[in-house]
Amino acid sequence: MSKPKLNNTLAQEAVNTFAKHGNNQRAAAAALGIPRTTFQARLDDGRHRGLKPNGGQIDPDSPQALYAQVRRLEAELRRAQATSSEIEAVRNIVGGLSNKVAELKPPPFIAVGPNTPSSPGVPTLFLSDWHAGEVVYPTQINHVNQYNLTIMRERVAALVKSAAHLLGIISPKMDYPGIVVPLGGDMISGNIHEELTATNELNSMPTVLELYGVLVGIIDELARIFGHVFLPCVTGNHGRDTRKIWAKDRHHTSFDWLLYQFLARHFEKDKRITFYIPDGPDAYYKIYQHRYLLTHGDQFRGGDGIIGPLGPIIRGDHKKRSRNAQVDMEYDTMICGHWHQYIHLSRLIVNGALKGYDEYAYANNFPFEPPSQALWLTHPKYRITYRMPVYVDRQRKPAKAAWVSVPK
Repeated sequence: MSKPKLNNTLAQEAVNTFAKHGNNQRAAAAALGIPRTTFQARLDDGRHRGLKPNGGQIDPDSPQALYAQVRRLEAELRRAQATSSEIEAVRNIVGGLSNKVAELKPPPFIAVGPNTPSSPGVPTLFLSDWHAGEVVYPTQINHVNQYNLTIMRERVAALVKSAAHLLGIISPKMDYPGIVVPLGGDMISGNIHEELTATNELNSMPTVLELYGVLVGIIDELARIFGHVFLPCVTGNHGRDTRKIWAKDRHHTSFDWLLYQFLARHFEKDKRITFYIPDGPDAYYKIYQHRYLLTHGDQFRGGDGIIGPLGPIIRGDHKKRSRNAQVDMEYDTMICGHWHQYIHLSRLIVNGALKGYDEYAYANNFPFEPPSQALWLTHPKYRITYRMPVYVDRQRKPAKAAWVSVPK
């Protein structure tokens, strides 16, 4: 029996799809939802007929085109079901986690007033942009900074110690009902650029394990000091395992997300600690009646040498406020990282970077920014009150000087 002749429509579709996906047969076959061998046969047939890419202009009403569309939709459905199953499997692997970490169930200490009237409110210690695994070479930036895993661990220890010290100055009794610790992404350096792949101290997976141990120690210590810890989590752009950041499944293609799931598994039975890991790029939560929106900040584009990142951040904040207002999810303060500059305004808070100044900032003549993380208090009546960066680098001894002086 002779082989049935391939319809011209399917052959043309194969040629078009092959060109659209950069002459990658595997990607083109996946896009059409057919086996690679089937796709290769259609492509060879199209080439034999002398067909050229025509931008996909084929008869959409032909039976063959409609059949191909059904096959593609079926393939997309199978991929979506497989992705959902994979996500649930990861949660099960890391400790039988249910979907509860993706649902906002705030602990009582951030939803009701403090137990004692003397409490200054709830502190927030914002952790983001650690870029663990990256190496910053001091000789390449005029010796203004240095960074590696050893220095990261030293700075983390200084961060917890300094934050507790500053909060102890505000309230010597440490009269806080708990602490909020947003994890804002870019916790690892990742391999998104060739220079990072070549110079990182560790690859992504070993770095996740290194960070896991460090963050377990931090969270344990904060729970000991403050009693309760609430951790809203979003992913950054550096931890991704895709060439470009995805709009779909952003979290599920990120090592940041996997790190958060490991941590949630570790503390799943600890009633003092609550994780909130939404599947989208933003985390919306309230401390008392003050509404926060946590995002990484990589969605914002632009900036210049005069105003720096303020332009794109303020425009991005405006767009998010407009979007959220349309779905009754208005917020008071947006908090983000990504820009490695500490900025605290009434409507937005931008976190510093634990990594500090690097070769990219130096080469682009960005202003020097010491390594820091943001710390502030939310009061049930006065909203955001005390605000302060926590500097984590070794402090240079200041020269002796009078506490105040006038130039002569």
